[in-house]
Amino acid sequence: MKILVISNYRGLVSSRPEASAMIEMAKSGVDITIMTYGDTEWNEEFIKAGIRLIDFHPEKKLDKKEIAFIRKELIEGQYDILHLFNSKAIINGIKAAKKLPVKVVLYRGYLGNIHWWDPTAYYKYLHPRVDSIWCIAQGVANYINRNILFTKKKAVCIHKGHHPSWYSDIKKGDLSEFGIPENAYTVSMVANARPMKGIPYLIKATFEIPENIPFYLLLIGEGLNSDEVKKLVAKSPHKDRIIFTGFRKDARELVKASNVYVLSSLYGEATNKSVIEAMSVGTAPIITDIEGNIGLVKDGEYGIVVPRASSKALADAMIKLYENPELRKKFAEAAPKHIAENFSVEKTARELKTFYEKLIQG
Repeated sequence: MKILVISNYRGLVSSRPEASAMIEMAKSGVDITIMTYGDTEWNEEFIKAGIRLIDFHPEKKLDKKEIAFIRKELIEGQYDILHLFNSKAIINGIKAAKKLPVKVVLYRGYLGNIHWWDPTAYYKYLHPRVDSIWCIAQGVANYINRNILFTKKKAVCIHKGHHPSWYSDIKKGDLSEFGIPENAYTVSMVANARPMKGIPYLIKATFEIPENIPFYLLLIGEGLNSDEVKKLVAKSPHKDRIIFTGFRKDARELVKASNVYVLSSLYGEATNKSVIEAMSVGTAPIITDIEGNIGLVKDGEYGIVVPRASSKALADAMIKLYENPELRKKFAEAAPKHIAENFSVEKTARELKTFYEKLIQG
């Protein structure tokens, strides 16, 4: 079984789950060649695992020279699988594979923006040349399959794996930097500034939290305090305890020091990485029931799942975990075990290998 992967592995932490899965598969005997940038932090580890590297990554869409480069490698290497991980790789790779026997696999980590009536979708995920699509959440796979009208359903779910050792050296951060006392009840969230994050609903939830609770909300990430959010914060009874930290390299340390991690997302996301990291460091999670979160948290066992776009539900969950420290402790202890057992990189590698084998066998 020969696999050609085209992906961008720049960014040691951000690309770690995918890169680690490729390394695990290579160690199990899968013949993998990776086209990526020659200066990525993972290249040394790839080589140690026996992965062949090609210093190349597409820079343009539908570029004739880049398509020809990929096609030449496909023909000479006689690959069984071509796995494409981003937009430029997908568009050029599909063209390069035209009329070749190689199976074309795409990657999708986001829920949304694929519609059967959109002509541009047929250049990528709905292209008839595509044999299968690896999705990191069941909700994403369901969404894509709903938009595939005239051929077999091609999207499959394999969760992107993590490993407990990645978080073993994470220490609790010092929240006193933000004026948060030791006996405070701190809820944190790490996010980028996108409408899907549902920040206004989270701020409105603070309106429902009694003032006698020593509640602090730590919002970690750039651009989260938009004008709309600032106006809502000004109305909150906890306005002086809602803290915007901006970008922080020690985000995971701050999350570990928090009592609860919250995800107020409204749509679009799939198996949110920040939630996995929060659970891995032992912080009790509250998440919304968006489709992309299916399977991430089982309500009542290692966290709380609330309806999306409900400030009241978010507030009730935060109050519940404040009033029930033993329940919070139960979730904090169960969450890392759940991630280690059900979202491990070894499990991802095994399932990917089986997925490839079945695809080759037809």
